Amino acid sequence: MLGLKTETQEAVDLLSELIKIPSFSKEEKTTADLLEAFLIEKSLDVQRKGNNVWVKADSSKKDKPVILLNSHHDTVKPNASYSKDPFTPAQIDGKLFGLGSNDAGGPLVALLFTFLKLTEKEQPYQLIFAATAEEEISGKNGIASILDDLGPINLGIVGEPTLCQMAVAEKGLMVVDGVAKGKAGHAAREEGINSIYEVLPDLEWFRTYQFPKVSPTLGKVKMSMTQINAGTQHNVVPDACHFVVDVRSTEQYSNQEIFEIIQANVKAEVKARSFRLNSSGIAEEHPVVKRGKKMGLNAFGSPTLSDQALMPFTTLKIGPGDSARSHTADEFIYLEEIEQGIETYTALLDGLVF
Repeated sequence: MLGLKTETQEAVDLLSELIKIPSFSKEEKTTADLLEAFLIEKSLDVQRKGNNVWVKADSSKKDKPVILLNSHHDTVKPNASYSKDPFTPAQIDGKLFGLGSNDAGGPLVALLFTFLKLTEKEQPYQLIFAATAEEEISGKNGIASILDDLGPINLGIVGEPTLCQMAVAEKGLMVVDGVAKGKAGHAAREEGINSIYEVLPDLEWFRTYQFPKVSPTLGKVKMSMTQINAGTQHNVVPDACHFVVDVRSTEQYSNQEIFEIIQANVKAEVKARSFRLNSSGIAEEHPVVKRGKKMGLNAFGSPTLSDQALMPFTTLKIGPGDSARSHTADEFIYLEEIEQGIETYTALLDGLVF
């Protein structure tokens, strides 16, 4: 493609090869093989655990702070509305089409080539690049499984499509399963306790409750009842009504705190699937955020979840591409966005002291 820098063209070529390989969560072995081979060709000391691949830059001083550049190489499954083959990369009108091109192949290759560029000279920090698995399902065999191997990290740059703007905060996620109990009976007679009617006050509470503390960057905690199921047949009063609530948390409350508030206010029996995906972010006084603002980048709060939630250290989410294109049919990224990503990451981090 004319007009692209050599490093960008190489990044586009690598992304095109990744698109050709199905890499659904827990099935990323072949893309991990490709990334491992690519990094070995660059004469790097590659580490691998499962489907996670990483490299650490050599440094003359080992006591420097550590920056992690991380993105994922797994994808969701293509939806039925695709008009193009999701595994055939196609460059059309300056766009690269293909499953995972935007989420998060573009950020992934941009971070990789930023790593190569930044490590051409000594930096005031040590640098790690990690391409990880199972992000789309917040899986236990992804980034969480290699944190001990990576060692202490002072700053994480999480590559996700943000139009190269800075997501300084990200909402967490908690999924709550609930069941309202009733008593079975014949629908034709006045007997039994209808569990569907029992759940109605709880449903209304989830719909209308407002958590008092509001985040300045992420806004309100959001709860959505997204699934409900009851009954076995038309003439039996259902004795149990099961439901699922999607909870998007902010830094104002831990998931545990939100769950305790839910428990105190609903009649149904509730259980959280996990408390591990809390809200995350970075202080706006952090040197990397300050530099980003000097570059003209905007800071915002992101409603979507990423592997940030699993990182117990300071993180910033930023990358080329647009979150609005993620998980959509005929997913694409602009080639210029990949170039912009490398340039933005490099300008943000080159020589950064923190």
